[in-house]
Amino acid sequence: MQENKYIGDEKMLKLLEHYTCPTPLEIVKMRFIGAICSPNMELRPTDVISSFWPSGQAPRLQTKDEADLFFKFFMGLWDNLFQQIKQNKIKLEKLSYKDLPYYCERRYAEVEFGFVEGFWGGRQDIKIPAYLAELIDNVSELADVYRTLGRKISEGADKEEIMPALQSCDEMVNKSISFIIENSVLPRIDSLQRVVN
Repeated sequence: MQENKYIGDEKMLKLLEHYTCPTPLEIVKMRFIGAICSPNMELRPTDVISSFWPSGQAPRLQTKDEADLFFKFFMGLWDNLFQQIKQNKIKLEKLSYKDLPYYCERRYAEVEFGFVEGFWGGRQDIKIPAYLAELIDNVSELADVYRTLGRKISEGADKEEIMPALQSCDEMVNKSISFIIENSVLPRIDSLQRVVN
């Protein structure tokens, strides 16, 4: 099966803007990553794509050509992230520490509304090993830590004291996702490849 080529972040941002997508690109990426890692084998890329718009507000695609292009562009990103997962190279994107409240809010959204939401894919009743359920809960708790740190900054906490905590949080999220990929995703990667294509 031919892999779809990713059009790149700049063009993808324009596509999201064109279709008035309320979900930022960083959350789109992390939700795709969570969905690829999900043990919910019924979760399809098209389900994840439609989750980027509020219920009933997904764009109306006028022609078959438009629909083909629309899904081709999204699947280009999906396939690109799938290859990164296959090599266990997923990491939170590097961000500047200049605007720490933004940093905290964005990280919270990436991790909670992106990865964790993608992983569950709208269901909470998936049967998964206890270690995996605990890991996902921990990742969700780390998302809350970003929120808490953001609150402390807005209440006047010393930014120099907050930054090491943020770095540590990023590191723990990266390690958790890497562990999930290594132990839950890579052992069944061949069956996922068929689901993706």
